[in-house]
Amino acid sequence: MAWVGAVRRWPTVSVAAATIVGYLLVGGAVAFPSTTVGGVVPTLTTLRELSLGAVTVWKDGLTNVPPLASFPDLRLLPFLVMLLGGVVTATVAWRARYAAWAVVTATATLVAATLFGTVEAAFPLAQGLVIAVVGLLWAAWRTTEERMSARAEVSGAAIEASRRLRWYRLRTGVLLLVLAGVVSAALVPVLAPAQRSALREVVVPPLDLHKYVSPLVGFRSYVKDEADTELFTVDGLPEQARVRLATLDSYDGVVYDVSTGEPGSGVYSRAGERIASSASGTPATIDVTIGDYDGVWVPDVGDLTGVTYSGPRDEDLAGSTYYNAETGTTLATAGLVPGDSYRMEVLVPDVPSEEEAAAAGVEQRELPEATDVPDSVGGKGAQFMGSATDLAQRVTNIRDALVAGGILSHGLENQQPSRPGHFAQRIDTLLAEDEMIGDDEQFAVAFALMAQQAGIPARVVMGFVPDEEWEPGTPYVATGRDVRAWAEVPYAGYGWVPVDVVPDEDNKVQPEPESAQVPKPPVLDDPEPPEEPEPQEAGTTDAEDDEDPAQSDPFDWARAALFTAAIGIPLLLLVAPFALLAGYKARRSARRRTAARAEDRFSGGWSEVLDTATDLGQPVAQGATRSEGAAAITGAFSRVPEGSVGQLATSADRNVFGGAVVDPAEAEGYWTDVAAVVGGMRASVSARRRWRARFSLRSLPSWGLAERFRRLRPAGRRNRTPGADDEESR
Repeated sequence: MAWVGAVRRWPTVSVAAATIVGYLLVGGAVAFPSTTVGGVVPTLTTLRELSLGAVTVWKDGLTNVPPLASFPDLRLLPFLVMLLGGVVTATVAWRARYAAWAVVTATATLVAATLFGTVEAAFPLAQGLVIAVVGLLWAAWRTTEERMSARAEVSGAAIEASRRLRWYRLRTGVLLLVLAGVVSAALVPVLAPAQRSALREVVVPPLDLHKYVSPLVGFRSYVKDEADTELFTVDGLPEQARVRLATLDSYDGVVYDVSTGEPGSGVYSRAGERIASSASGTPATIDVTIGDYDGVWVPDVGDLTGVTYSGPRDEDLAGSTYYNAETGTTLATAGLVPGDSYRMEVLVPDVPSEEEAAAAGVEQRELPEATDVPDSVGGKGAQFMGSATDLAQRVTNIRDALVAGGILSHGLENQQPSRPGHFAQRIDTLLAEDEMIGDDEQFAVAFALMAQQAGIPARVVMGFVPDEEWEPGTPYVATGRDVRAWAEVPYAGYGWVPVDVVPDEDNKVQPEPESAQVPKPPVLDDPEPPEEPEPQEAGTTDAEDDEDPAQSDPFDWARAALFTAAIGIPLLLLVAPFALLAGYKARRSARRRTAARAEDRFSGGWSEVLDTATDLGQPVAQGATRSEGAAAITGAFSRVPEGSVGQLATSADRNVFGGAVVDPAEAEGYWTDVAAVVGGMRASVSARRRWRARFSLRSLPSWGLAERFRRLRPAGRRNRTPGADDEESR
């Protein structure tokens, strides 16, 4: 196309149009042969895919796990780079005034290939030397030709002299460039930086993990509801291998979740039939058939080096699979359903013995920082670790203390009561009790948090572990009874090593000691007889008895009723609205505090704070988040403790949107804090404003009554100058 454009003297627009046409004609055979006729002739589907691919392939090429050959549509990336680079370079070489500028565009093409490649270069020295030697030699030759052509001679002697000069410069240039290449080949490995840069190392894949709930939230449901359900079947599972569902490395006080893009968390990139991996281990091929399992978390084993789907949904699953090489977690946004199947090529890492791990020592790794960690975690961890200073010994001490002192219970009928969840209050309760009752979910999280507080990198993994009845070499059928949660700690030379924190099944709740003496029932004394009235002396009478009933003034009941009606009815009409309003607000507060769902008690408590601020003349802007509302309330009331309203907002968000089971006792404590904040808000204003707030209509629902009541007030009250009561006048 560049040659035709140069011969025909086409303008730039015509060359660009010819390039687009050539791309549409040839691109289908390169990247989308299945959409073409005979693998060559493009169809409408081919043209649509090529048009969209020209826009999206740049992003997809950076956010997918290499090698890109696993994704046929991504063949467009090298095709487009070389097509554009070739057309521009050839056009400049044939048509530019100074043809040597073509070396710049050729070099730019090499740079583009480098940026869209990986940190593992393919023959970088050979690529650099070839483009330098050939490019400079060609540029020198073209420059010489242009100068000599400008001074063309017609005599035979001049032509012969020009020919000898060309060969002399050509030989000299070749010798110089060969010498420069030899020197470069010797010096570049020494002077070049050890680390290569690529765009994929700084680009975060556009995968929103917030849309997917952490699998650890549903841990207890597997044990209770799907204990005997055949979830999936794994064929080819190596001995002592575990099936990983997800690695969780981020804790926010509500849930242990997966993360991406944070220090040490890795990134989720599209995965295909081949995945570049620097991990070590024993290669294995496993086949997975999905039974009654469904979800986006793909069960895998070890480190993934490739995945291939089969079945009617193979294309949907292949196009939506992401893999995090740092955590070993695989995710398919299309979701697995019964009947799906896939084959994985994996590397199963070697698990060291406890003695080998201790000898290797704990390796420091970056992890996302845990937030809202219970205070009891640090204190209990220090108690469990004792005087140990070696990190590996600390790991052992914490694990042994939890295993020996914990009581395993999934909350089943024949087990001790045990609440699900691993939010901060649940972990705090677990560690604060003398007898720690819970299951893998709580103990693995508690271990990871205590290890992190002690300076030990630790994360939590949820997956499935075959029981003792499974025979290696036979298909493994995973059921809900096999679900496990364990921790992982990195050891030098071994990587992340699993740490099981499951209490011994022999651990039982110790009964309370009974008293040796049975207390006797209390003896009640007979009640004393009532005192008899003293007899009256003879000859004495009561003054009232002596009084003649006829002489006493009669009570005028009609007059009293008339007086009561004249005074009471107007007073009742005057007081009734205020009494009804106060009763309504008291009833509203009581209903919020005693709501059936504990989550509603948190949201009701926050509504109580907002209504109080509104009645006091400082309403929060409509549509503001709880954090924004907390900032507005804190700045408006001087007697409110710093940070207390923000804590209420954070606690309400965590318990309303956290997804975990909310403890009613925690909701009761939340209302205690609400009462303290409301009291501080009322103490920040004058007594007059407090009384006005008690009977204010601002916080009532939008029934229209409040607005009508305000319209009945005098105009002078409504038309105030803007100020503190501007919201009231409005």
